[in-house]
Amino acid sequence: MAIFLTCLLVVAEAVRADPGPNLILILTDDHGYGDVSTYQETDVRTPAIDRIAAEGMLFTTVRANCTVCSPTRAAMLTGRYADRVGVPGVIRTHPENSWGYLDPVVPTLADHLREAGYHTAIVGKWHLGLESPNTPNERGFDLFHGFLGDMMDDYWGHRRHGNNYLRLNDRVIEAEGHATDLFTGWSIDYLRERAARPDEPFFLFLAYNAPHFPIHPPEDWLQKVRQREPEMDERRALNVAFVEHLDDGVGRLLEALDELGLADDTVVVFTADNGGSLPHAQSNKPWRDGKQSHYDGGLRVPFMVRWPGRIEAGLVSDYAGLTFDVFPTFLELAEAGLPDDLDAVSLLPLWLGGDETDLAGHDPEVPRELYFVRREGGPRMGLAYEALIRAPWKLLRNSPHEDYELYHLEQDPYEQNDVIGEHPQVARDLRQALMRHIQRGGVAPWQPPGSDRE
Repeated sequence: MAIFLTCLLVVAEAVRADPGPNLILILTDDHGYGDVSTYQETDVRTPAIDRIAAEGMLFTTVRANCTVCSPTRAAMLTGRYADRVGVPGVIRTHPENSWGYLDPVVPTLADHLREAGYHTAIVGKWHLGLESPNTPNERGFDLFHGFLGDMMDDYWGHRRHGNNYLRLNDRVIEAEGHATDLFTGWSIDYLRERAARPDEPFFLFLAYNAPHFPIHPPEDWLQKVRQREPEMDERRALNVAFVEHLDDGVGRLLEALDELGLADDTVVVFTADNGGSLPHAQSNKPWRDGKQSHYDGGLRVPFMVRWPGRIEAGLVSDYAGLTFDVFPTFLELAEAGLPDDLDAVSLLPLWLGGDETDLAGHDPEVPRELYFVRREGGPRMGLAYEALIRAPWKLLRNSPHEDYELYHLEQDPYEQNDVIGEHPQVARDLRQALMRHIQRGGVAPWQPPGSDRE
């Protein structure tokens, strides 16, 4: 261990001598664990995403911070549990059905990186507010080229409820083409611009809205899948084609990094905001259930990182982290300094070849708690439902009107046997811990000031 720490210090000194690596975070939308072929044999092919894992480090046990979009994004951009920054649920375009308001006082990852000398950009889906003070340019991003709202009703029409939310910074724009191709192209344009400024590192947050429904693959990609798998169910074929088209965009981005000479100086992280949607034939295998669920099918997501020459190719980690762990990891790489009240944990020691004992705050006698919450309207009536993992135990419910369930993840990784009746003391302890998290989150308002829903 002493030898590893010495090596880590040497690497850290080398990092400090440079302006800092470029940082790219690729986030896909409703992208199930079973729809990335590096994890298992499957009917979908994702060679570009697999390339990131093969040339870097693959994580097998990372969970999204929430079962739906906005809270995960809020957590990743703040390093805090989403309800602590006012986003326990989805921020929607209709205020009467919106369940979050990103705290405008909390600095974002982009704010911190910009202060550290980075140029910051988000391309793609924002989904954290439609108006001031929660537009991307007001939350730390020098460039916003993408979609301000939540989902698109059509990947070629780029509208939501008839409204155009495409923006170049604060300007409404029109664009032609499939949204996935647009976001890929705009990201590559950004890389070309930054390649001309090698003295200024950059942070690019590429937030695809694929493969979120509606499932709209280009016709030529759908025909490829039909020809390859003529017996495949049509709904599944549509999703496979959608994911493979997305993967092609990731591949184009990686190729651009190579062509522009940026690859060796750029950290690329790939992950998703939550599990895939089962009604839309997305796959979260081998985990139970999917999007909106606190079973692991809704939470476990693909997660991998590549940093040529710094992260050893082919590493695999089963560390049980959360997607918002990117926040302190990127700040450490940028020497930006870490806020005192983060919930996230830097993964840099793991990336550089260490183990869990090298993580800040690691105590083998006190397992890390992983907390999840979602607030929602409709039949849930604006109430929240929660889950908590304290290895090896997981306490969860999937509706505010249901009883809690308890699973032993080491003995029952697929969550088939609820053992809450057999372990009442464990359940009580986890409930107490969960209540403390809920109390912390209750301090943050999750509706805009002065809002009136009557």
